[in-house]
Amino acid sequence: MNMVEIFGGLGAACTTLSFVPQVLKIWETRSAKDVSLPMYFMFLMGVICWLVYGLMLNAWPIIIANAVTMLLAVAVVVMKLRWS
Repeated sequence: MNMVEIFGGLGAACTTLSFVPQVLKIWETRSAKDVSLPMYFMFLMGVICWLVYGLMLNAWPIIIANAVTMLLAVAVVVMKLRWS
């Protein structure tokens, strides 16, 4: 594994896992009143574009990172719609 792959993997892991605390916080409190729905929709559109980009390149690190991020962002949106 070269330095480019290491930094790409670390960046993907950090940005993807950064959503876990938000998902857990909303789940525990059953409250998403302070979450911005427009921000999450815009972010979700960007993640979907990155996922399509990764699929077009057949770039598995991009595909995996954005698929997981998309699932976490969808979870936040669903909980926002349910508990706000």
